[in-house]
Amino acid sequence: MYQAPDRYKRMISARLPDGESLGVSHGAEDRSSSPLRDVQLIARAQFAPLFGIANIVAALLVAAALHGSIGAPQLLGWILLVGAANVLAIMWARKQAITHIGRSGRKVPVWMMAADVAGRGLVWLSLPILSFAGLGTSDQIILASIMAGLGVAALGLVVVPHCVKTWMAMFTAAVGYGLVIARDAIPFEHMVAILFVLGMAVVGVLHVARWAFGQLKTTADFGTQSESANLLLQEYEKRGVGWLWQVDTENCVTYLSSRLVAMIGKPSTQILGHSLPTLLGSNAQLGEILLKKKPFTNLEMEVKSAAGSRWISVSGDPIIDTAGRFEGFRGVGSDITEVRQTQERLTNLANMDVLSGLPNRGRVRQLLGEALRNATTSNVPCAIMFLDLDGFKPVNDTFGHPKGDAVLQAVAKRLCNEVGQQGHVGRMGGDEFAIVINDAQSRKNIETLAAAIITSIKEPYMIDETEIRIGVSIGCAFGPIDGATVDDLILKADLALYEAKGAGRGVVKYFSSELQNEQDDRVRLESDLRAASASKQFHLLYQPLVSAKDQKLVGFEALIRWQHPTRGLVPPPVFIPIAEECGLMMQIGEWVIDEACKTLASWPEPITVAVNISPKQICMPALPNIVSQCLSRHRVPGNRLELEVTEGVFLGNNTTTLENMKRLRQLGVGIALDDFGTGYSSIGYLNKAVFHKLKIDGSFVREAGTREENVAIIQSIVQLAKSFRMNVTAEGVETAEDFERMRDLGVDTIQGYLFGRPLAYERADKMVRGMSERRQAAS
Repeated sequence: MYQAPDRYKRMISARLPDGESLGVSHGAEDRSSSPLRDVQLIARAQFAPLFGIANIVAALLVAAALHGSIGAPQLLGWILLVGAANVLAIMWARKQAITHIGRSGRKVPVWMMAADVAGRGLVWLSLPILSFAGLGTSDQIILASIMAGLGVAALGLVVVPHCVKTWMAMFTAAVGYGLVIARDAIPFEHMVAILFVLGMAVVGVLHVARWAFGQLKTTADFGTQSESANLLLQEYEKRGVGWLWQVDTENCVTYLSSRLVAMIGKPSTQILGHSLPTLLGSNAQLGEILLKKKPFTNLEMEVKSAAGSRWISVSGDPIIDTAGRFEGFRGVGSDITEVRQTQERLTNLANMDVLSGLPNRGRVRQLLGEALRNATTSNVPCAIMFLDLDGFKPVNDTFGHPKGDAVLQAVAKRLCNEVGQQGHVGRMGGDEFAIVINDAQSRKNIETLAAAIITSIKEPYMIDETEIRIGVSIGCAFGPIDGATVDDLILKADLALYEAKGAGRGVVKYFSSELQNEQDDRVRLESDLRAASASKQFHLLYQPLVSAKDQKLVGFEALIRWQHPTRGLVPPPVFIPIAEECGLMMQIGEWVIDEACKTLASWPEPITVAVNISPKQICMPALPNIVSQCLSRHRVPGNRLELEVTEGVFLGNNTTTLENMKRLRQLGVGIALDDFGTGYSSIGYLNKAVFHKLKIDGSFVREAGTREENVAIIQSIVQLAKSFRMNVTAEGVETAEDFERMRDLGVDTIQGYLFGRPLAYERADKMVRGMSERRQAAS
């Protein structure tokens, strides 16, 4: 490989730009970077005398061979011109090798170096070209041979491929010109010999030029990379980014950066030649890794220093000599104390619920996983309690979220006080909390703790002089008895909580196999429910509604029923909640509305049909469009269809709910408020002009005969409805006394077993037909 002289190497090293790229292709030296161009200029100056002497010697050979054919003055002048041109070019090349390299040097374009070669070529070829035609055959052969051989002089230009190409092109053209002129005089075998010499010169020189340029580029790259590497290492240590270390085959320190020396706090005499693992606190893990003689990265360890405990990260690679022998380790390291502290803070934030300061859902899962592993190995069961606050949502709705947040914070504090050292309290989100108990061997202790928590949480909260009361329901599961994994145990606790909410709230329930069977049954029921619509397992029953004034039939309430192929009749309170939870309510509700409209199309006016709409349905934006399409499909006027909603609709998105109701009323559809007075207060919504009827719950009707206060409530409801121009329907009328009482209180419509139980379509249709026939007969 070509090596530039040492003095030129030092010059390059001193002047190379810091970190400059060397991305140069072999055939694109005109776009080369400064380091490569500098090396080219230096090598060009080194080869310049060889190239110049070759030109002068060739000129003297021509003069010696042709002194009898060309005048002496011409030959002498030509020789002097060739010599002067080459001497000046040598001096220029050497000057540029000093003044035109490095960061501050002026750049020498490739075309300028090629122009220098072209100029010297023209000077040398001037005499041969001008005199070639007038020479004799022998002189022409000699001159053509010298010109062909002079192409080899381009070896002195190999460091700049463009110059080689320029020189070879000129002499190839000149030889070709001469052979064309003397084609009739020069014998064929001489012409072939001259062309062979020329061809070998062209091929050989170009090949050498390509190889030399590659070697030159490699030299430039190596020098720059070495210099850059040294500068980077110096900067690495200088800026405090990290430090360097090196040990021998015995893991004894041969080099250590000053920053690490300062951290260790020992003099250099106690560091060099001493064991690195021992210096870093007798770190056994580092010693084991070094013994393996394999690369390692990011080994973190704690180091005791004069300034306190610090954390460092170390990486290293084994040193292998050319013979494959292991000679130690070298590597880098950095102080990661601040990074670890930041990571710990972020980890704490990631595992903490901001509002309550308790562990969040993710951290609760981690704590439960640790407790479950300990329980598995120690045979001491753990427990997970899921807590859901009862009556918390109205707190937010009534008093606002700031007070709701204050209640949650107070709940968190009470839970921590009750649990103490028995376990970890966490917040799962919203108004849900969890308690992980490591030692749940005593079930009695768990029951006592749950009872204490329920008692504590239901105590009133004074928030900004406002008394707020809530409760809590608890579901509990034991691990690994009830579940061997975190997910399984959480699911079991959630099932127990669901059971506690359904059992009246304010209680604690424990997971049992019966709960699991119920859950499995519910999953199967959900799967069956998805197939029920396609297999037409649903049907409607129709309960009559009669006028309180004359006991005439005015309409029906459509009630959905599910006839399961194996379970038999599944009541709506069982499957409607499942349909709502699994997203089937809109599909089932659409079928009910369409079936009701289909029935209405077969019955005469003014018979109406009422359909129950769940709270989740009424807030779905697509509901008005579905009702409109069903009415249009069966050509039924909107005022013959009635939708019944409960007061639960006011617990959700009131804006969307009211908007849907208004759009339905624009279709002419009636909207009745069912079970009025049994749920959340909704009097404020009666003036929104969305209801046309109030339905009094049957519990008020049945107890009106024995409780005077119920009569007063019904009177108030009737007066309220009349003030808003609404009709009133009394449900659950089962006796003649109930009917007369409701009629006397001003109720408009009666519904109950007194006038008929829910009927199949065929029986309801006969009732409608009979009423029609009686009307026609009376008319």
